[in-house]
Amino acid sequence: MPRVKSNVVRLKRKKQVMKAAKGAFGGRSKLWKAAKETVERGWVYAYRDRKNKKRDFRKLWIIRINAAARLNGMSYNTFMNGLKLANVEVDRKILSDLAVSDPAAFTALADKARAALPAA
Repeated sequence: MPRVKSNVVRLKRKKQVMKAAKGAFGGRSKLWKAAKETVERGWVYAYRDRKNKKRDFRKLWIIRINAAARLNGMSYNTFMNGLKLANVEVDRKILSDLAVSDPAAFTALADKARAALPAA
């Protein structure tokens, strides 16, 4: 088998990494080994945090819905259970937006959820 020289491919890869390392401090943007380590670590964080971003937003939405539900005299889980029993299919993102921007609409949903709950 002939020997393969990866000169073009290697330089293209190196150029991509050095471009991604722009803005890093000192040798981390100039020296190959430091730049490569910095960029690879950054890519690992980016991959991880794309997943965490979804978790964080869901947590935020639940916190907002819980706060608005408590203003209407019920907890988050009873509110969500009431909506499910009332066959109201609104996702948490929309509920959170309603809780912040349109409290009257959220109160109407809370009343609907309360009416669907069995009397305890």
